[in-house]
Amino acid sequence: MSTSLSPLLAPMLSSAAMRVVCDDVACLQHMLDFEAALARAQAATGVIPAGAVSPIEKACKASSFDLTALAEAATRSGNLAIPLVKALTADVATADADAARYVHWGATSQDVIDTATMLSLRAAIDALLADLDRAIIGFARLARQHRDTAVVARTWLQHALPMPFGLKLAEYAAALHRSRTRLRRLRSEGLALQFGGAAGTLAALGDKGLLVAERLAQELRLPLPDAPWHTHRDRIAEAASVFAILAGTCGKIARDIQLMMQTDVAEAFEPSGEGRGGSSTMPHKRNPVAAATALAAATMAPGLAATIFAAQVQDHERSAGPWHAEWPTLPTLQLVTSGALAAIVDIAEGLEVDAARMRVNLDATHGLIMAEAVMMALAEKIGKSEAHHLLEAASKQAITEKTHLRDVLTKDPKVAAHLDAARLTKLFEPMAYQGASQTLIDRLLASLDNK
Repeated sequence: MSTSLSPLLAPMLSSAAMRVVCDDVACLQHMLDFEAALARAQAATGVIPAGAVSPIEKACKASSFDLTALAEAATRSGNLAIPLVKALTADVATADADAARYVHWGATSQDVIDTATMLSLRAAIDALLADLDRAIIGFARLARQHRDTAVVARTWLQHALPMPFGLKLAEYAAALHRSRTRLRRLRSEGLALQFGGAAGTLAALGDKGLLVAERLAQELRLPLPDAPWHTHRDRIAEAASVFAILAGTCGKIARDIQLMMQTDVAEAFEPSGEGRGGSSTMPHKRNPVAAATALAAATMAPGLAATIFAAQVQDHERSAGPWHAEWPTLPTLQLVTSGALAAIVDIAEGLEVDAARMRVNLDATHGLIMAEAVMMALAEKIGKSEAHHLLEAASKQAITEKTHLRDVLTKDPKVAAHLDAARLTKLFEPMAYQGASQTLIDRLLASLDNK
């Protein structure tokens, strides 16, 4: 169950909480938790003797097992559960030979591994939700703080219109909230116990199979599905899609911050600190390191999710190959998603905003950013087509003459006939042309309360 992130790289691309979730020992413990819960469930339903439970439970401690030996044995058996059950049975036998007969009773290796995956996913979701709450709160606070701070809205990386910076920040919070909603739904509806025995029929347990399954689901606090799902991997694929969407949202936010941190833009910055964002040779650098982490993770996540999607195509009742591909892929996806989100939490809680620089950038095109505002005001008098033609010509003249668009328009009799100097001056105030932005901010922030 190990991941492809090395100990040197893992801290850069994952959160500390998720590294605990995806740790080999934690994953092994989830498998052993299944075995202990299975024994309790079967004793409660009269399938195995009640006296077998305690020896099995006591042996289900991951720290007692040799991970290296299990990994080596797994290469010969085809999965980790087979040597684990063998080792667990041997451990139980040292304390109670009779109890050892009932280890893993009626279950199959995929039941162990898939249910452990569900337990790991639940822990992973909880880790992500904790960080999501912080990021959403951080961006919501910033949105309220900067709802009247004007900034350039950019389309195709070009200056488009003015907008409140608070709207951009509220959109970040709302997008993260949508991922929070997906994760909560996944936790409550998308996870499920895997317990089907060798071929998904529970035949080894006779008429007690469903009773055991019901009690096992209760023991592990997992939803009980209508039937085992060994080769129907839509639940795993759904989890992968939710993680990848979250990573992508983090990447989008990171891309914006990275671009705003450019020397030539300099509107907003990641939090600074000793040794943070520096260069090995240029002492003046302040690199967007958190954004880089989020973008790296967002770049990796779709490919990892694609592997999970490809692994859905499995044969008959138990599959060889596609199932195996999930084992290293899903934990790695969990890790990089956590890394992307942790970087965004860092930004949300410490973003430095230069409102004065934002105003300078709004004026960088000498009024061209307000061309649409003037055009729409003029269109009310002469129609949109003619107004567009006049503003297009005036904009080209302003660029050619390197002068302010307002000055060009003031001298144009066709414009002056309908818009006097005072009206033009008002039309060139960025925050006077924000449409429904303030209402949109309110709506976005209100959506965050929809738990």
